[in-house]
Amino acid sequence: MTRTVTAGLDGSPESRAAVEWAAREAALRDLPLRILHVREPEAGLDADAAAAEEWARTVRESAAGLRLRHPAIEVVTDQVTGDPAAALAEAADGAELLALGSRGLGRLGGFLIGSAGLSVIAHTMRPVVLVRAGEQAADEHQPDPSGVPSAATPFKPVVLGLDIDDPEGPSEALLEFAFDAAARRGTALRVVHGWTPPPYAAYGIPADPPVVPVFGRRASALLTKVLRPWRQKFPDVEVSEASRAGNAAPVVVDAARDASLVVVGRRIRTSPYGVHIGHVTQAVLHHAGAPVAVVAHG
Repeated sequence: MTRTVTAGLDGSPESRAAVEWAAREAALRDLPLRILHVREPEAGLDADAAAAEEWARTVRESAAGLRLRHPAIEVVTDQVTGDPAAALAEAADGAELLALGSRGLGRLGGFLIGSAGLSVIAHTMRPVVLVRAGEQAADEHQPDPSGVPSAATPFKPVVLGLDIDDPEGPSEALLEFAFDAAARRGTALRVVHGWTPPPYAAYGIPADPPVVPVFGRRASALLTKVLRPWRQKFPDVEVSEASRAGNAAPVVVDAARDASLVVVGRRIRTSPYGVHIGHVTQAVLHHAGAPVAVVAHG
């Protein structure tokens, strides 16, 4: 069964931006686009039937517009009734990836992520991409020579926030997604890693000053080692790497200021309760301006 690029549509500007992003991604991946509306039941049979028909019309109109703007992709629509978070998580598990909209806090202000979006991210095994309201194709590309935004210019870099200190090792799923995204866009991949200095460095105790730079060199060397086989697997992707001292969240957010896509990971949790996506991923979701892909791993 062919997977789809799936996008949740609820009629809001942010969900419409997510659907447009998903259409562009479907074209990059040569996959069908599935537009999904999850409808919560209305009180009363008449109201419920009227709402269902209204939403069916909205989804059809959205699909018709996408077919005109993106004639090369197959567009299918679907409407289900139930809890939005549960339905979207189920849809994500059958998709190549799921795109969701999230209200932006200004051009570079990041996202306001609702409880449904967080729940979907925390409970699906497939990549979920958050797209802010107002996101346009030109935002993901370099300005033209005169400085005007354009979707006809090369893509901005893809940024990957990578944890190389994980006891289980760096996630291959995360690396595969990021390198593949950069390859499909014909752009560079910027890999960043934040590392924590030795505890005594925070207190300014010069017990062994050379240790801090040595620690940094070791982190950089390990990052280079981790990326080596992926550079060989994706020889056409230009890769830059940066291992910086400090909390990983601001390191990734800072690197993502001029990105077409930001890729971060989420460790799979066995508990069905609560929302566990990690503080770094949550910070990036709230503060990055570009679309953010969250890849489950572990």
